[in-house]
Amino acid sequence: MMSHRAFLSLSDRKSYSRNGAKIHSAVERAVAHECKETVMSSNGSTGLSGRSVIVTGAASGIGRATALRFAAEGAKVVVADLNAEAAKETVAAIEAAGGTALAVAGDLSEPAVIAEVVAQSVASFGGIDVLVNNAGIMDTMTAAGEVTDAEWDRVLRINLTAPFALTRAVLPHMLEAGHGAIVNTASEASLRGSAAGTAYTVSKHGVLGLTRSLAVMYRDKGIRTNAIAPGGTVTNIHTSMAGLDTEGHGPRTIGAYMGNVGRTASADEQAAAIVFLASDAASNINGVILPVDNGWAAV
Repeated sequence: MMSHRAFLSLSDRKSYSRNGAKIHSAVERAVAHECKETVMSSNGSTGLSGRSVIVTGAASGIGRATALRFAAEGAKVVVADLNAEAAKETVAAIEAAGGTALAVAGDLSEPAVIAEVVAQSVASFGGIDVLVNNAGIMDTMTAAGEVTDAEWDRVLRINLTAPFALTRAVLPHMLEAGHGAIVNTASEASLRGSAAGTAYTVSKHGVLGLTRSLAVMYRDKGIRTNAIAPGGTVTNIHTSMAGLDTEGHGPRTIGAYMGNVGRTASADEQAAAIVFLASDAASNINGVILPVDNGWAAV
């Protein structure tokens, strides 16, 4: 809302009543001054400096780019990933740039690893302000009739159960602090049935449900939850193609829709959206699923 300074008093209006141009000019100057002050007060204010951030899958791809961006904003970052050496490399890159980070390696679908991530965040950085559930794996583009129990269990465990369990473990700390931001990495496959196989599509639709439920359940507690839905992105997300029949029903069906993907994004473009949703610039954004897909979701 514009403050009182953007308006002229009654006496001012009377004094300028014979010259509408002067009134218009005075109002314009007042409005311009107000807008300038607003811009100056908000520029560069992400509010992330000094905050404690957990990023999963942070050893590579979108997760690594996200960890680096948070650190550049002054946040203290917990780099969580299955790949211990790559996680350490991300930490080294952050520290080389003058940032603060630590690595926790392990399978985030294991309760002991989740407990370690939370414990390290609290002990080293004093709490947990932001959680980015980014770690995930791809499926083999298999249709429901050909999905094995092993593939179904692994994809759902890593893509849906793990972020739920980590979020559940983090929530008490955010509730105690009275604030928090959670950002989940969903997928274009969260929005349609033509972007991946059955297991991955179901897991990422579940991430949307988790995001929306958290947004509603905890909005009165100062905790916001949003998600990005990446389209085609240059990452190293694991796709096990061993034994895959490229002429199988799933791959053939999905392949027919791949012409809609559009330009492939960089990991850093996805990271920029994640950091925005976690920042104070998005303070009244809650429950949003943000496609970062060059318009694929609009096709």
